[in-house]
Amino acid sequence: MEQIKFSSVDELFNRLKPAFNTKIGELKAKNIKYIEVKDIWDYLSRTKWSRETNLELCDMVSDILNVNENDLLNFININK
Repeated sequence: MEQIKFSSVDELFNRLKPAFNTKIGELKAKNIKYIEVKDIWDYLSRTKWSRETNLELCDMVSDILNVNENDLLNFININK
């Protein structure tokens, strides 16, 4: 399989936007309306992805869609 390479973090972020938007929609359906895409990005970037090497896009999408809401909320409360 061909590897996808991104020339910038912004390019990667934009490629992941559909997954972020899906997760935001799930959170809003659970009446968690104050979380933004950047909150999820910051949480995963600082906690999970910073320890990983050779991350694949499919793994990042999975991480976004399966992020633990309690851990995310705790991270946001501590870092805001």
